Amino acid sequence: MSDATGKPASTTAESRGRVAWFHCFSGIAGDMALGSLVDAGADPAELVHMLASLPIDGWSLRFETVWRGGIAATQAIVRVRDDAVVRTFPHVMGMLKEARLPTRVRERSAAAFSLLASVESRLHRRPTSQVHLHELGGHDTIVEVVGTALALELLDVRVISASSVATGRGMVRTAHGLVPNPGPAVVELLEGIPTHGRDTSVELTTPTGAAMLAAWGSAFGPMPPMTIESAGYGAGARDLDDAPNCTQIVIGQLNVFAGSSSLGQGQQLIQLDGNLDELAVDTIACTLQSLVDDGALDAWVTPVVSREGRPGHVVSLLCEPVLLAGLRQEIEHGIGATALRASPVEGWKPSGVLPEVDVAGYRVRVRVSPGRVKVERADAARVAELTGSPLREIVARAEASWNELAETAKTPPREPGPAPITPMRP
Repeated sequence: MSDATGKPASTTAESRGRVAWFHCFSGIAGDMALGSLVDAGADPAELVHMLASLPIDGWSLRFETVWRGGIAATQAIVRVRDDAVVRTFPHVMGMLKEARLPTRVRERSAAAFSLLASVESRLHRRPTSQVHLHELGGHDTIVEVVGTALALELLDVRVISASSVATGRGMVRTAHGLVPNPGPAVVELLEGIPTHGRDTSVELTTPTGAAMLAAWGSAFGPMPPMTIESAGYGAGARDLDDAPNCTQIVIGQLNVFAGSSSLGQGQQLIQLDGNLDELAVDTIACTLQSLVDDGALDAWVTPVVSREGRPGHVVSLLCEPVLLAGLRQEIEHGIGATALRASPVEGWKPSGVLPEVDVAGYRVRVRVSPGRVKVERADAARVAELTGSPLREIVARAEASWNELAETAKTPPREPGPAPITPMRP
């Protein structure tokens, strides 16, 4: 894989993953998102080969270069035989499970279809398991959603963001007949996402495009600070009179403190915050520990004054971009956080392996910083319980052991002599 200059991308960049920003100045649809990613460098042959694992036939996918308002763009063209099958949500999920897809591709695809089914369920007042997806479960939509997820994977995109999303006006025809533009499903899916209207009767944003943004996007607004590596344009099916009918994609590395020479090269992290109107005191510690156990680098709760002067809390966490989707779902659905917002930050993670000291024959981990040693409370509590000693005594002995080791390290080495080896217990 090459960067924007044609040079091979570095190993560090590959391991961190990339951010992709969808610029939806003319809205977004499944074919437009897919075409933009191929235009930005996703291998179309590899993409089609991986899509062949889907347990459906009677479809084809090709990519053509077209012009939209003077901009060269890639159009993704999906052709299907007469697809009269009306699939339910469980049917679509079963197809994704059967296909040989990378885990993240399957999860992203499932998240998009789950949102589509959830919206259809609310609009038609029927259980999700009985929702008929109509054209949203057709061959073309499945190919577009899974194909876009595959293209993101081929480009190693881990964080997805987008601009304000353009929508049209008037009426458009769907499987349910004439509906307002933007359609009810699009309006529901874009809840909480910045949008703006354009004076055109074209359906600029489709339910498929809206579902992908809602399911995969972690931040919405201007292009985030990044070192740009590639860009592309995905063409819509028709030309527009007032603007190019395409979606722009910009891909690169997050660069939060670009141009700052006073800061070191920290790791790109995400801070996620969510509001809680009510949170029982006895659940705070459990909530924070659960977030850390699931991969958050840190988690904390801040008391605030909420609506109508009620006491509330803001739960916050720091995580690597690749873990954002799962942690976002946990604080949104697991503990009922609302008004979620994500911000890219630069941070410095502690070493993954902590030094250990011996206390009563047990291992106790410590965190060391200049002039300070901090004992891991969970380790100290475990040893206190096993030995029957007070917790404060175990903490003091662990600190003393580390300080003794640190002093020993400063002493010039002597000739080693025989010494008994006593293994520490785990």
